[in-house]
Amino acid sequence: MDELSPLVIFIASVFTSNILLTNFLGMCSYLSVSRELKTAWGLGIAVSFVLTCTTAVNYWLYYYVLVPQGLEYLQYIAFIVVIAAFVQAVEMIVDRLSDRLYAALGIFLPLITVNCAILGGSLFMIIRKYDFIQSVMFGAGSGIGWALAIMALAGIRRKMSRRSAVIPALEGPGIVLIITGIIALGFIGFSGVVQIN
Repeated sequence: MDELSPLVIFIASVFTSNILLTNFLGMCSYLSVSRELKTAWGLGIAVSFVLTCTTAVNYWLYYYVLVPQGLEYLQYIAFIVVIAAFVQAVEMIVDRLSDRLYAALGIFLPLITVNCAILGGSLFMIIRKYDFIQSVMFGAGSGIGWALAIMALAGIRRKMSRRSAVIPALEGPGIVLIITGIIALGFIGFSGVVQIN
């Protein structure tokens, strides 16, 4: 993947190859925490931070510890330990800075540890054979793309809560999944710009 510029990888991972809207990774917290814009923003920032940092740390861990020792088969366990450590740090920071946001995010803040988008970012960088800068840009772009998607859904859900425009059979998860599909179509509109596999 040396031929791809880190900037291209960043832009593609935000829009055309959005980890949430093209790979459907991280859907559980996306669907549950997108009721209010403030909590969606807070979780989006937390996921972006954790995804960026863990992708960078897991790159070094994989290529400079696991591969030289022949321990590549431990990558899942090692990656999850790094992710759990970063999520614990983020949880402590959010608890110190904003009690309201910490209470609003509730169980979903520690559940970032098992958010498949976070682990997927680290696994994709290995599968695609990114170098360090490409990996960091992919992690940052994926986190920002995830945050944009959850904030878009939260904004739409907020507008819809003020009106009774949804038929009763589609209220709840039905309309949320339809909206998610429409948001994904909007992001796919950027596919002529750049796309990564």
